[in-house]
Amino acid sequence: QVQLVESGGGLVQAGGSLRLSCAATGSIFSVNGMGWYRQAPGKQRELVASMGSGGIINYVDSVKGRFTISRDNAKNTVYLQMNSLKPEDTAVYYCNARISPKSGRLENYWGQGTQVTVSA
Repeated sequence: QVQLVESGGGLVQAGGSLRLSCAATGSIFSVNGMGWYRQAPGKQRELVASMGSGGIINYVDSVKGRFTISRDNAKNTVYLQMNSLKPEDTAVYYCNARISPKSGRLENYWGQGTQVTVSA
C-alpha cells in the first residue's frame, strides 16, 4: 500500500538548520501536490509549505525567507529545508501528499510526523 515516510527531524539551537524529507512509497501511479504541515502542543495544525504538481509554491507567512520546499519527482520525495530556525518553529511536522495509487482512486495521505525542537 501507499505510505509517506518522513525523516530529518531533531534538536537544534536557534539559528540552526534542518532538512526534512518525505518519500512516497508503494504502488503509485502519480503523486500530485505535496506539502508540509506542523502542529505544536495546544496549537492548531497549520500548513507550512506546499508545492503543487505544476510547481506552484505556498508558504505560511512566518516561515517565508527561511524555509524552502522542493521536490525530487524521480524519487517521489518532498523536502523542507529549514534555516534560521526559531523556538517558535518547534512542532511535529507532517508530510502530506495527494496520490493516485496504481490500483485505487486519488487520495490524500499523511506521514507519521517528525519532531522538530529548537532550543533558545
